[in-house]
Amino acid sequence: MRSLFHLNKYFLKYKWRLLLGLIFITCSNLFAIMPARIIRMAFDVVADTVTRLRLMDGFQYRDTYFEFMTTSILAFGVVVFLIALTTGFFTFLNRQTIIVMSRLIEFDLKNDIFDHYQKLDASFYKRNSTGDLMNRISEDVSRVRMYLGPAVMYTTNMIVVFVLVVSSMLSVNVKLTLYVLLPLPFLSVSIYYVSSIINQKSERVQKKLSSISTFVHEAISGIRVYKAYNLGKFRDEIFENETEEYKQINLDLVRVNALFMPLMFLLIGLSTILTIYVGGNLAIAGEITSGNIAEFVIYVNMLTWPVAVVGWVTSMVQRAAASQKRINEFLDTEPKIFSHTQENTPITGDIEFKNVSFTYPDSGSKALKNVSFKVKHGQSIAITGRTGSGKTTIAQLITRLYDTTTGNIQINGSEIKKLNLSDLRTHIGYVNQDVFLFSDTIANNIRFGVDEEHGTKEAIEKAAIQADIYANIIQLPDGFETEIGERGVTLSGGQKQRISMARALITNPEILILDDSLSAVDTETEDTILKHLDSFMEGRTTIIISHRISSIKNCDHILVLDEGEIIESGTHQENMKHEGLYKMLYEQQLLEERVNN
Repeated sequence: MRSLFHLNKYFLKYKWRLLLGLIFITCSNLFAIMPARIIRMAFDVVADTVTRLRLMDGFQYRDTYFEFMTTSILAFGVVVFLIALTTGFFTFLNRQTIIVMSRLIEFDLKNDIFDHYQKLDASFYKRNSTGDLMNRISEDVSRVRMYLGPAVMYTTNMIVVFVLVVSSMLSVNVKLTLYVLLPLPFLSVSIYYVSSIINQKSERVQKKLSSISTFVHEAISGIRVYKAYNLGKFRDEIFENETEEYKQINLDLVRVNALFMPLMFLLIGLSTILTIYVGGNLAIAGEITSGNIAEFVIYVNMLTWPVAVVGWVTSMVQRAAASQKRINEFLDTEPKIFSHTQENTPITGDIEFKNVSFTYPDSGSKALKNVSFKVKHGQSIAITGRTGSGKTTIAQLITRLYDTTTGNIQINGSEIKKLNLSDLRTHIGYVNQDVFLFSDTIANNIRFGVDEEHGTKEAIEKAAIQADIYANIIQLPDGFETEIGERGVTLSGGQKQRISMARALITNPEILILDDSLSAVDTETEDTILKHLDSFMEGRTTIIISHRISSIKNCDHILVLDEGEIIESGTHQENMKHEGLYKMLYEQQLLEERVNN
């Protein structure tokens, strides 16, 4: 239950709704208990009237007295009906407060979880699967809501009913009350032992559901790979095995839950039998009336649902505890990358790496070793080298997706960690080599990083022209309003890269980072894009990461990386003077172009 303490702050936020709900529950039960007393009075009136009618046999007022009795019974019925309406009204109000409160908390909790997702660093997402994270914000939160609403409402109702009913029973006859309540301790002990089993099995159910969600997410995302390798039937078998295991785990939980209802109804039935037997003997002895027996039977029936719901509520609470424990696991995870200041910090393009080394925290692979370089505002710098040499790592360090292991990075002469993280990323246009487009229109994908003021139609078209994608877009049936599907599935690789570039250009960044962002376009298109970018790059720092020498040869400075170290540095002409990796890559690419042509 300790994991559910996290939710107390939400109860405090909506304390007035909760308080009103508790008041309405109390009111509804105060009225709900009244019919038992009225029925007792009705039984006693009938019993007394029948006795009197026998004594009045032959008297002239006998019929009048009989009519009075029937009128009284009718009046009792009308009162019971009105009380039932009042009880229903307060029940409606308590649901409108407590259940609505649970929905509001569900809304807040999902937003808090999503907000925390945004703050967590890249290494967190490498350790956790998408399916599991989706399951926590959907299925787990839904189970927690059942605790926040129905469980709280029914538990409160059970306590209020139990207090009111038992106190009423004790006021009538203590001996009969003790006999009626005799089976309930056995029920409490059963719940105590079974609840721990429910908790364990609930955790297993949620973990397996996360595993299935991950499997389905990967299957849908990689459907083209499945089809290409004709693995549909094979993956069906794996999915069937996963769901079969999930079914068995759920059935285990259902079997445990199935013990509650028969056990509770057995014990409640035993209470009813004891009421009639013991109450009958007491009535014969003259200690109680026949109306008291009817009253006690109603009280026992009133206890039936609250006591019966104990098992259901216990199951809901245990499931919620298991789900909240999973949610707390990452809510308690502190982001390693965060802003050390909330003050606005101006960002220009002066960047300096000072003896920077970096090792990826999850894999332990050393990506950079003692890297130092400097680029001034308005300059263009290129980074090239073999695959895995650390090029992308430099871009990720500049955008603070990771922090350096040793050494430091300075922007504007200040250490990067001391800058406002939001300001830093706002002034950087980063075109990743792994292009991601949203399932939306092309226009919305391009204006994604700007507000309405800067995301005008003219600004979108200008960015598309600079990225050399405008001509392709206007040929589509709906132009810029064309829906591109999930991850831009309807577009070619080159089109997706250029839309992604337009998305970066529209932000008008101080620092532009192109991380192998033209790998999917041909050299002719690449030359056109770079020519369009010439005017855009003036007055801003540009970092181009590429395997192609043709993409970077006109940059002010070129770094050549190999196994995380800078092995060559200079302009294109300076690097070509040495018999090094740069010249070898350039000659290889020239040869490939000649062969292809």
